[in-house]
Amino acid sequence: MRFLVLGGGTQGSAAAFDLLQDDAVEEVVIADLSTDKFHPALRPYVGGRLAVVRANASCEWEVSAAMDGVTGVLCAFPYYFNYDMARLAVDAGAHFTDLGGNTAIVDRQKRLDARARVAGLSVVPDVGLAPGMVNVLAQGAIDRLDATDSVRLWVGGLPRYPKPPLNYQIVYSLEGMLDYYVTPAEILRGGARTTVEALSGVETLDFPAPIGCLEAFHTGGGTSTLPSRYEGRIRTLEYKTLRYPGHVRIMRAIRDLGLLSDRDVDYGGRPVNPRRFFIQQVTPLLTNEAGNDLVVARVEVEGVKGGRPARIRYDVTDYHDPASGITAMGRTTGFSLAIVALMQARGEVAAAGVGTPDEVVPAEPYAEALRRRGVRVVCSEEG
Repeated sequence: MRFLVLGGGTQGSAAAFDLLQDDAVEEVVIADLSTDKFHPALRPYVGGRLAVVRANASCEWEVSAAMDGVTGVLCAFPYYFNYDMARLAVDAGAHFTDLGGNTAIVDRQKRLDARARVAGLSVVPDVGLAPGMVNVLAQGAIDRLDATDSVRLWVGGLPRYPKPPLNYQIVYSLEGMLDYYVTPAEILRGGARTTVEALSGVETLDFPAPIGCLEAFHTGGGTSTLPSRYEGRIRTLEYKTLRYPGHVRIMRAIRDLGLLSDRDVDYGGRPVNPRRFFIQQVTPLLTNEAGNDLVVARVEVEGVKGGRPARIRYDVTDYHDPASGITAMGRTTGFSLAIVALMQARGEVAAAGVGTPDEVVPAEPYAEALRRRGVRVVCSEEG
């Protein structure tokens, strides 16, 4: 098996590292604009089973050339490249998976379904942590119940040692995170799709030590196509982000003051983008070169099983790995991408064509693959 990883950033590097742990993988190629910067954990493999090539995501012939002869393509480029990368992968005869994050683009990718089926290829978008991991686990719980009444998802990428005032550190694109803080979230209420304001619906949840009490609030992006798939069939479906207590109050004030706006304003006769200015100012303060992050996720599905009320819960926890230097966010996101790519190559996803992870990735083999990588995934059932 040969794999191409598009993008050598945090998630792409983690995915490449994970693929290289599998002896059946003959070669991994990372394609990026930069060929001299990659994660230290990958250095022992360069020149052996790991190759690094230059490719511009905007240049289709460069990307197509990199795809030649590979079994699967893993896309860790920014989300707006996902449709074109999927199209090129199908044309190249390779399976494709990406980190997703934009449901409108996933809808476009689904138009490639017929072409992928004819070619016997699998295209699985939205394969990260959220969307991705939590969607697979949610579907696994839904499948175990006779009827489902509610699906609730909570996910947080957090610093192990929080520092005020935000008690947060950058664990993935700050631009992407802030976009979730201003974009309405799509949920199911009373079985119907509706949108709610980002940073609303605040609640607190308790987690085992050393995590403790966290606050949760609505943000967009995490549910992917679940609301449209289950509209009219599941009464409640929602996704919330987890942070340390007090974070949402500060971020709501920052947003309401206009500092997260992506529209230029005039400042002394010059256009200034408030969000970009905010990112520039806070990035040094929210960056932790040592990593020391953690990921916590909870998937809770309630319904009926055997004529009685039942609840199935998945709890996921992971920490920065000091041995490899890969962050918890890199492990849970990048490893998720690699797991699905390997399952595609081995014919372990549901079928050829285009499908989101909850549609085509079997939950238990996926969860077991995470456990083998040291990610703590605990499933409990009541009722």
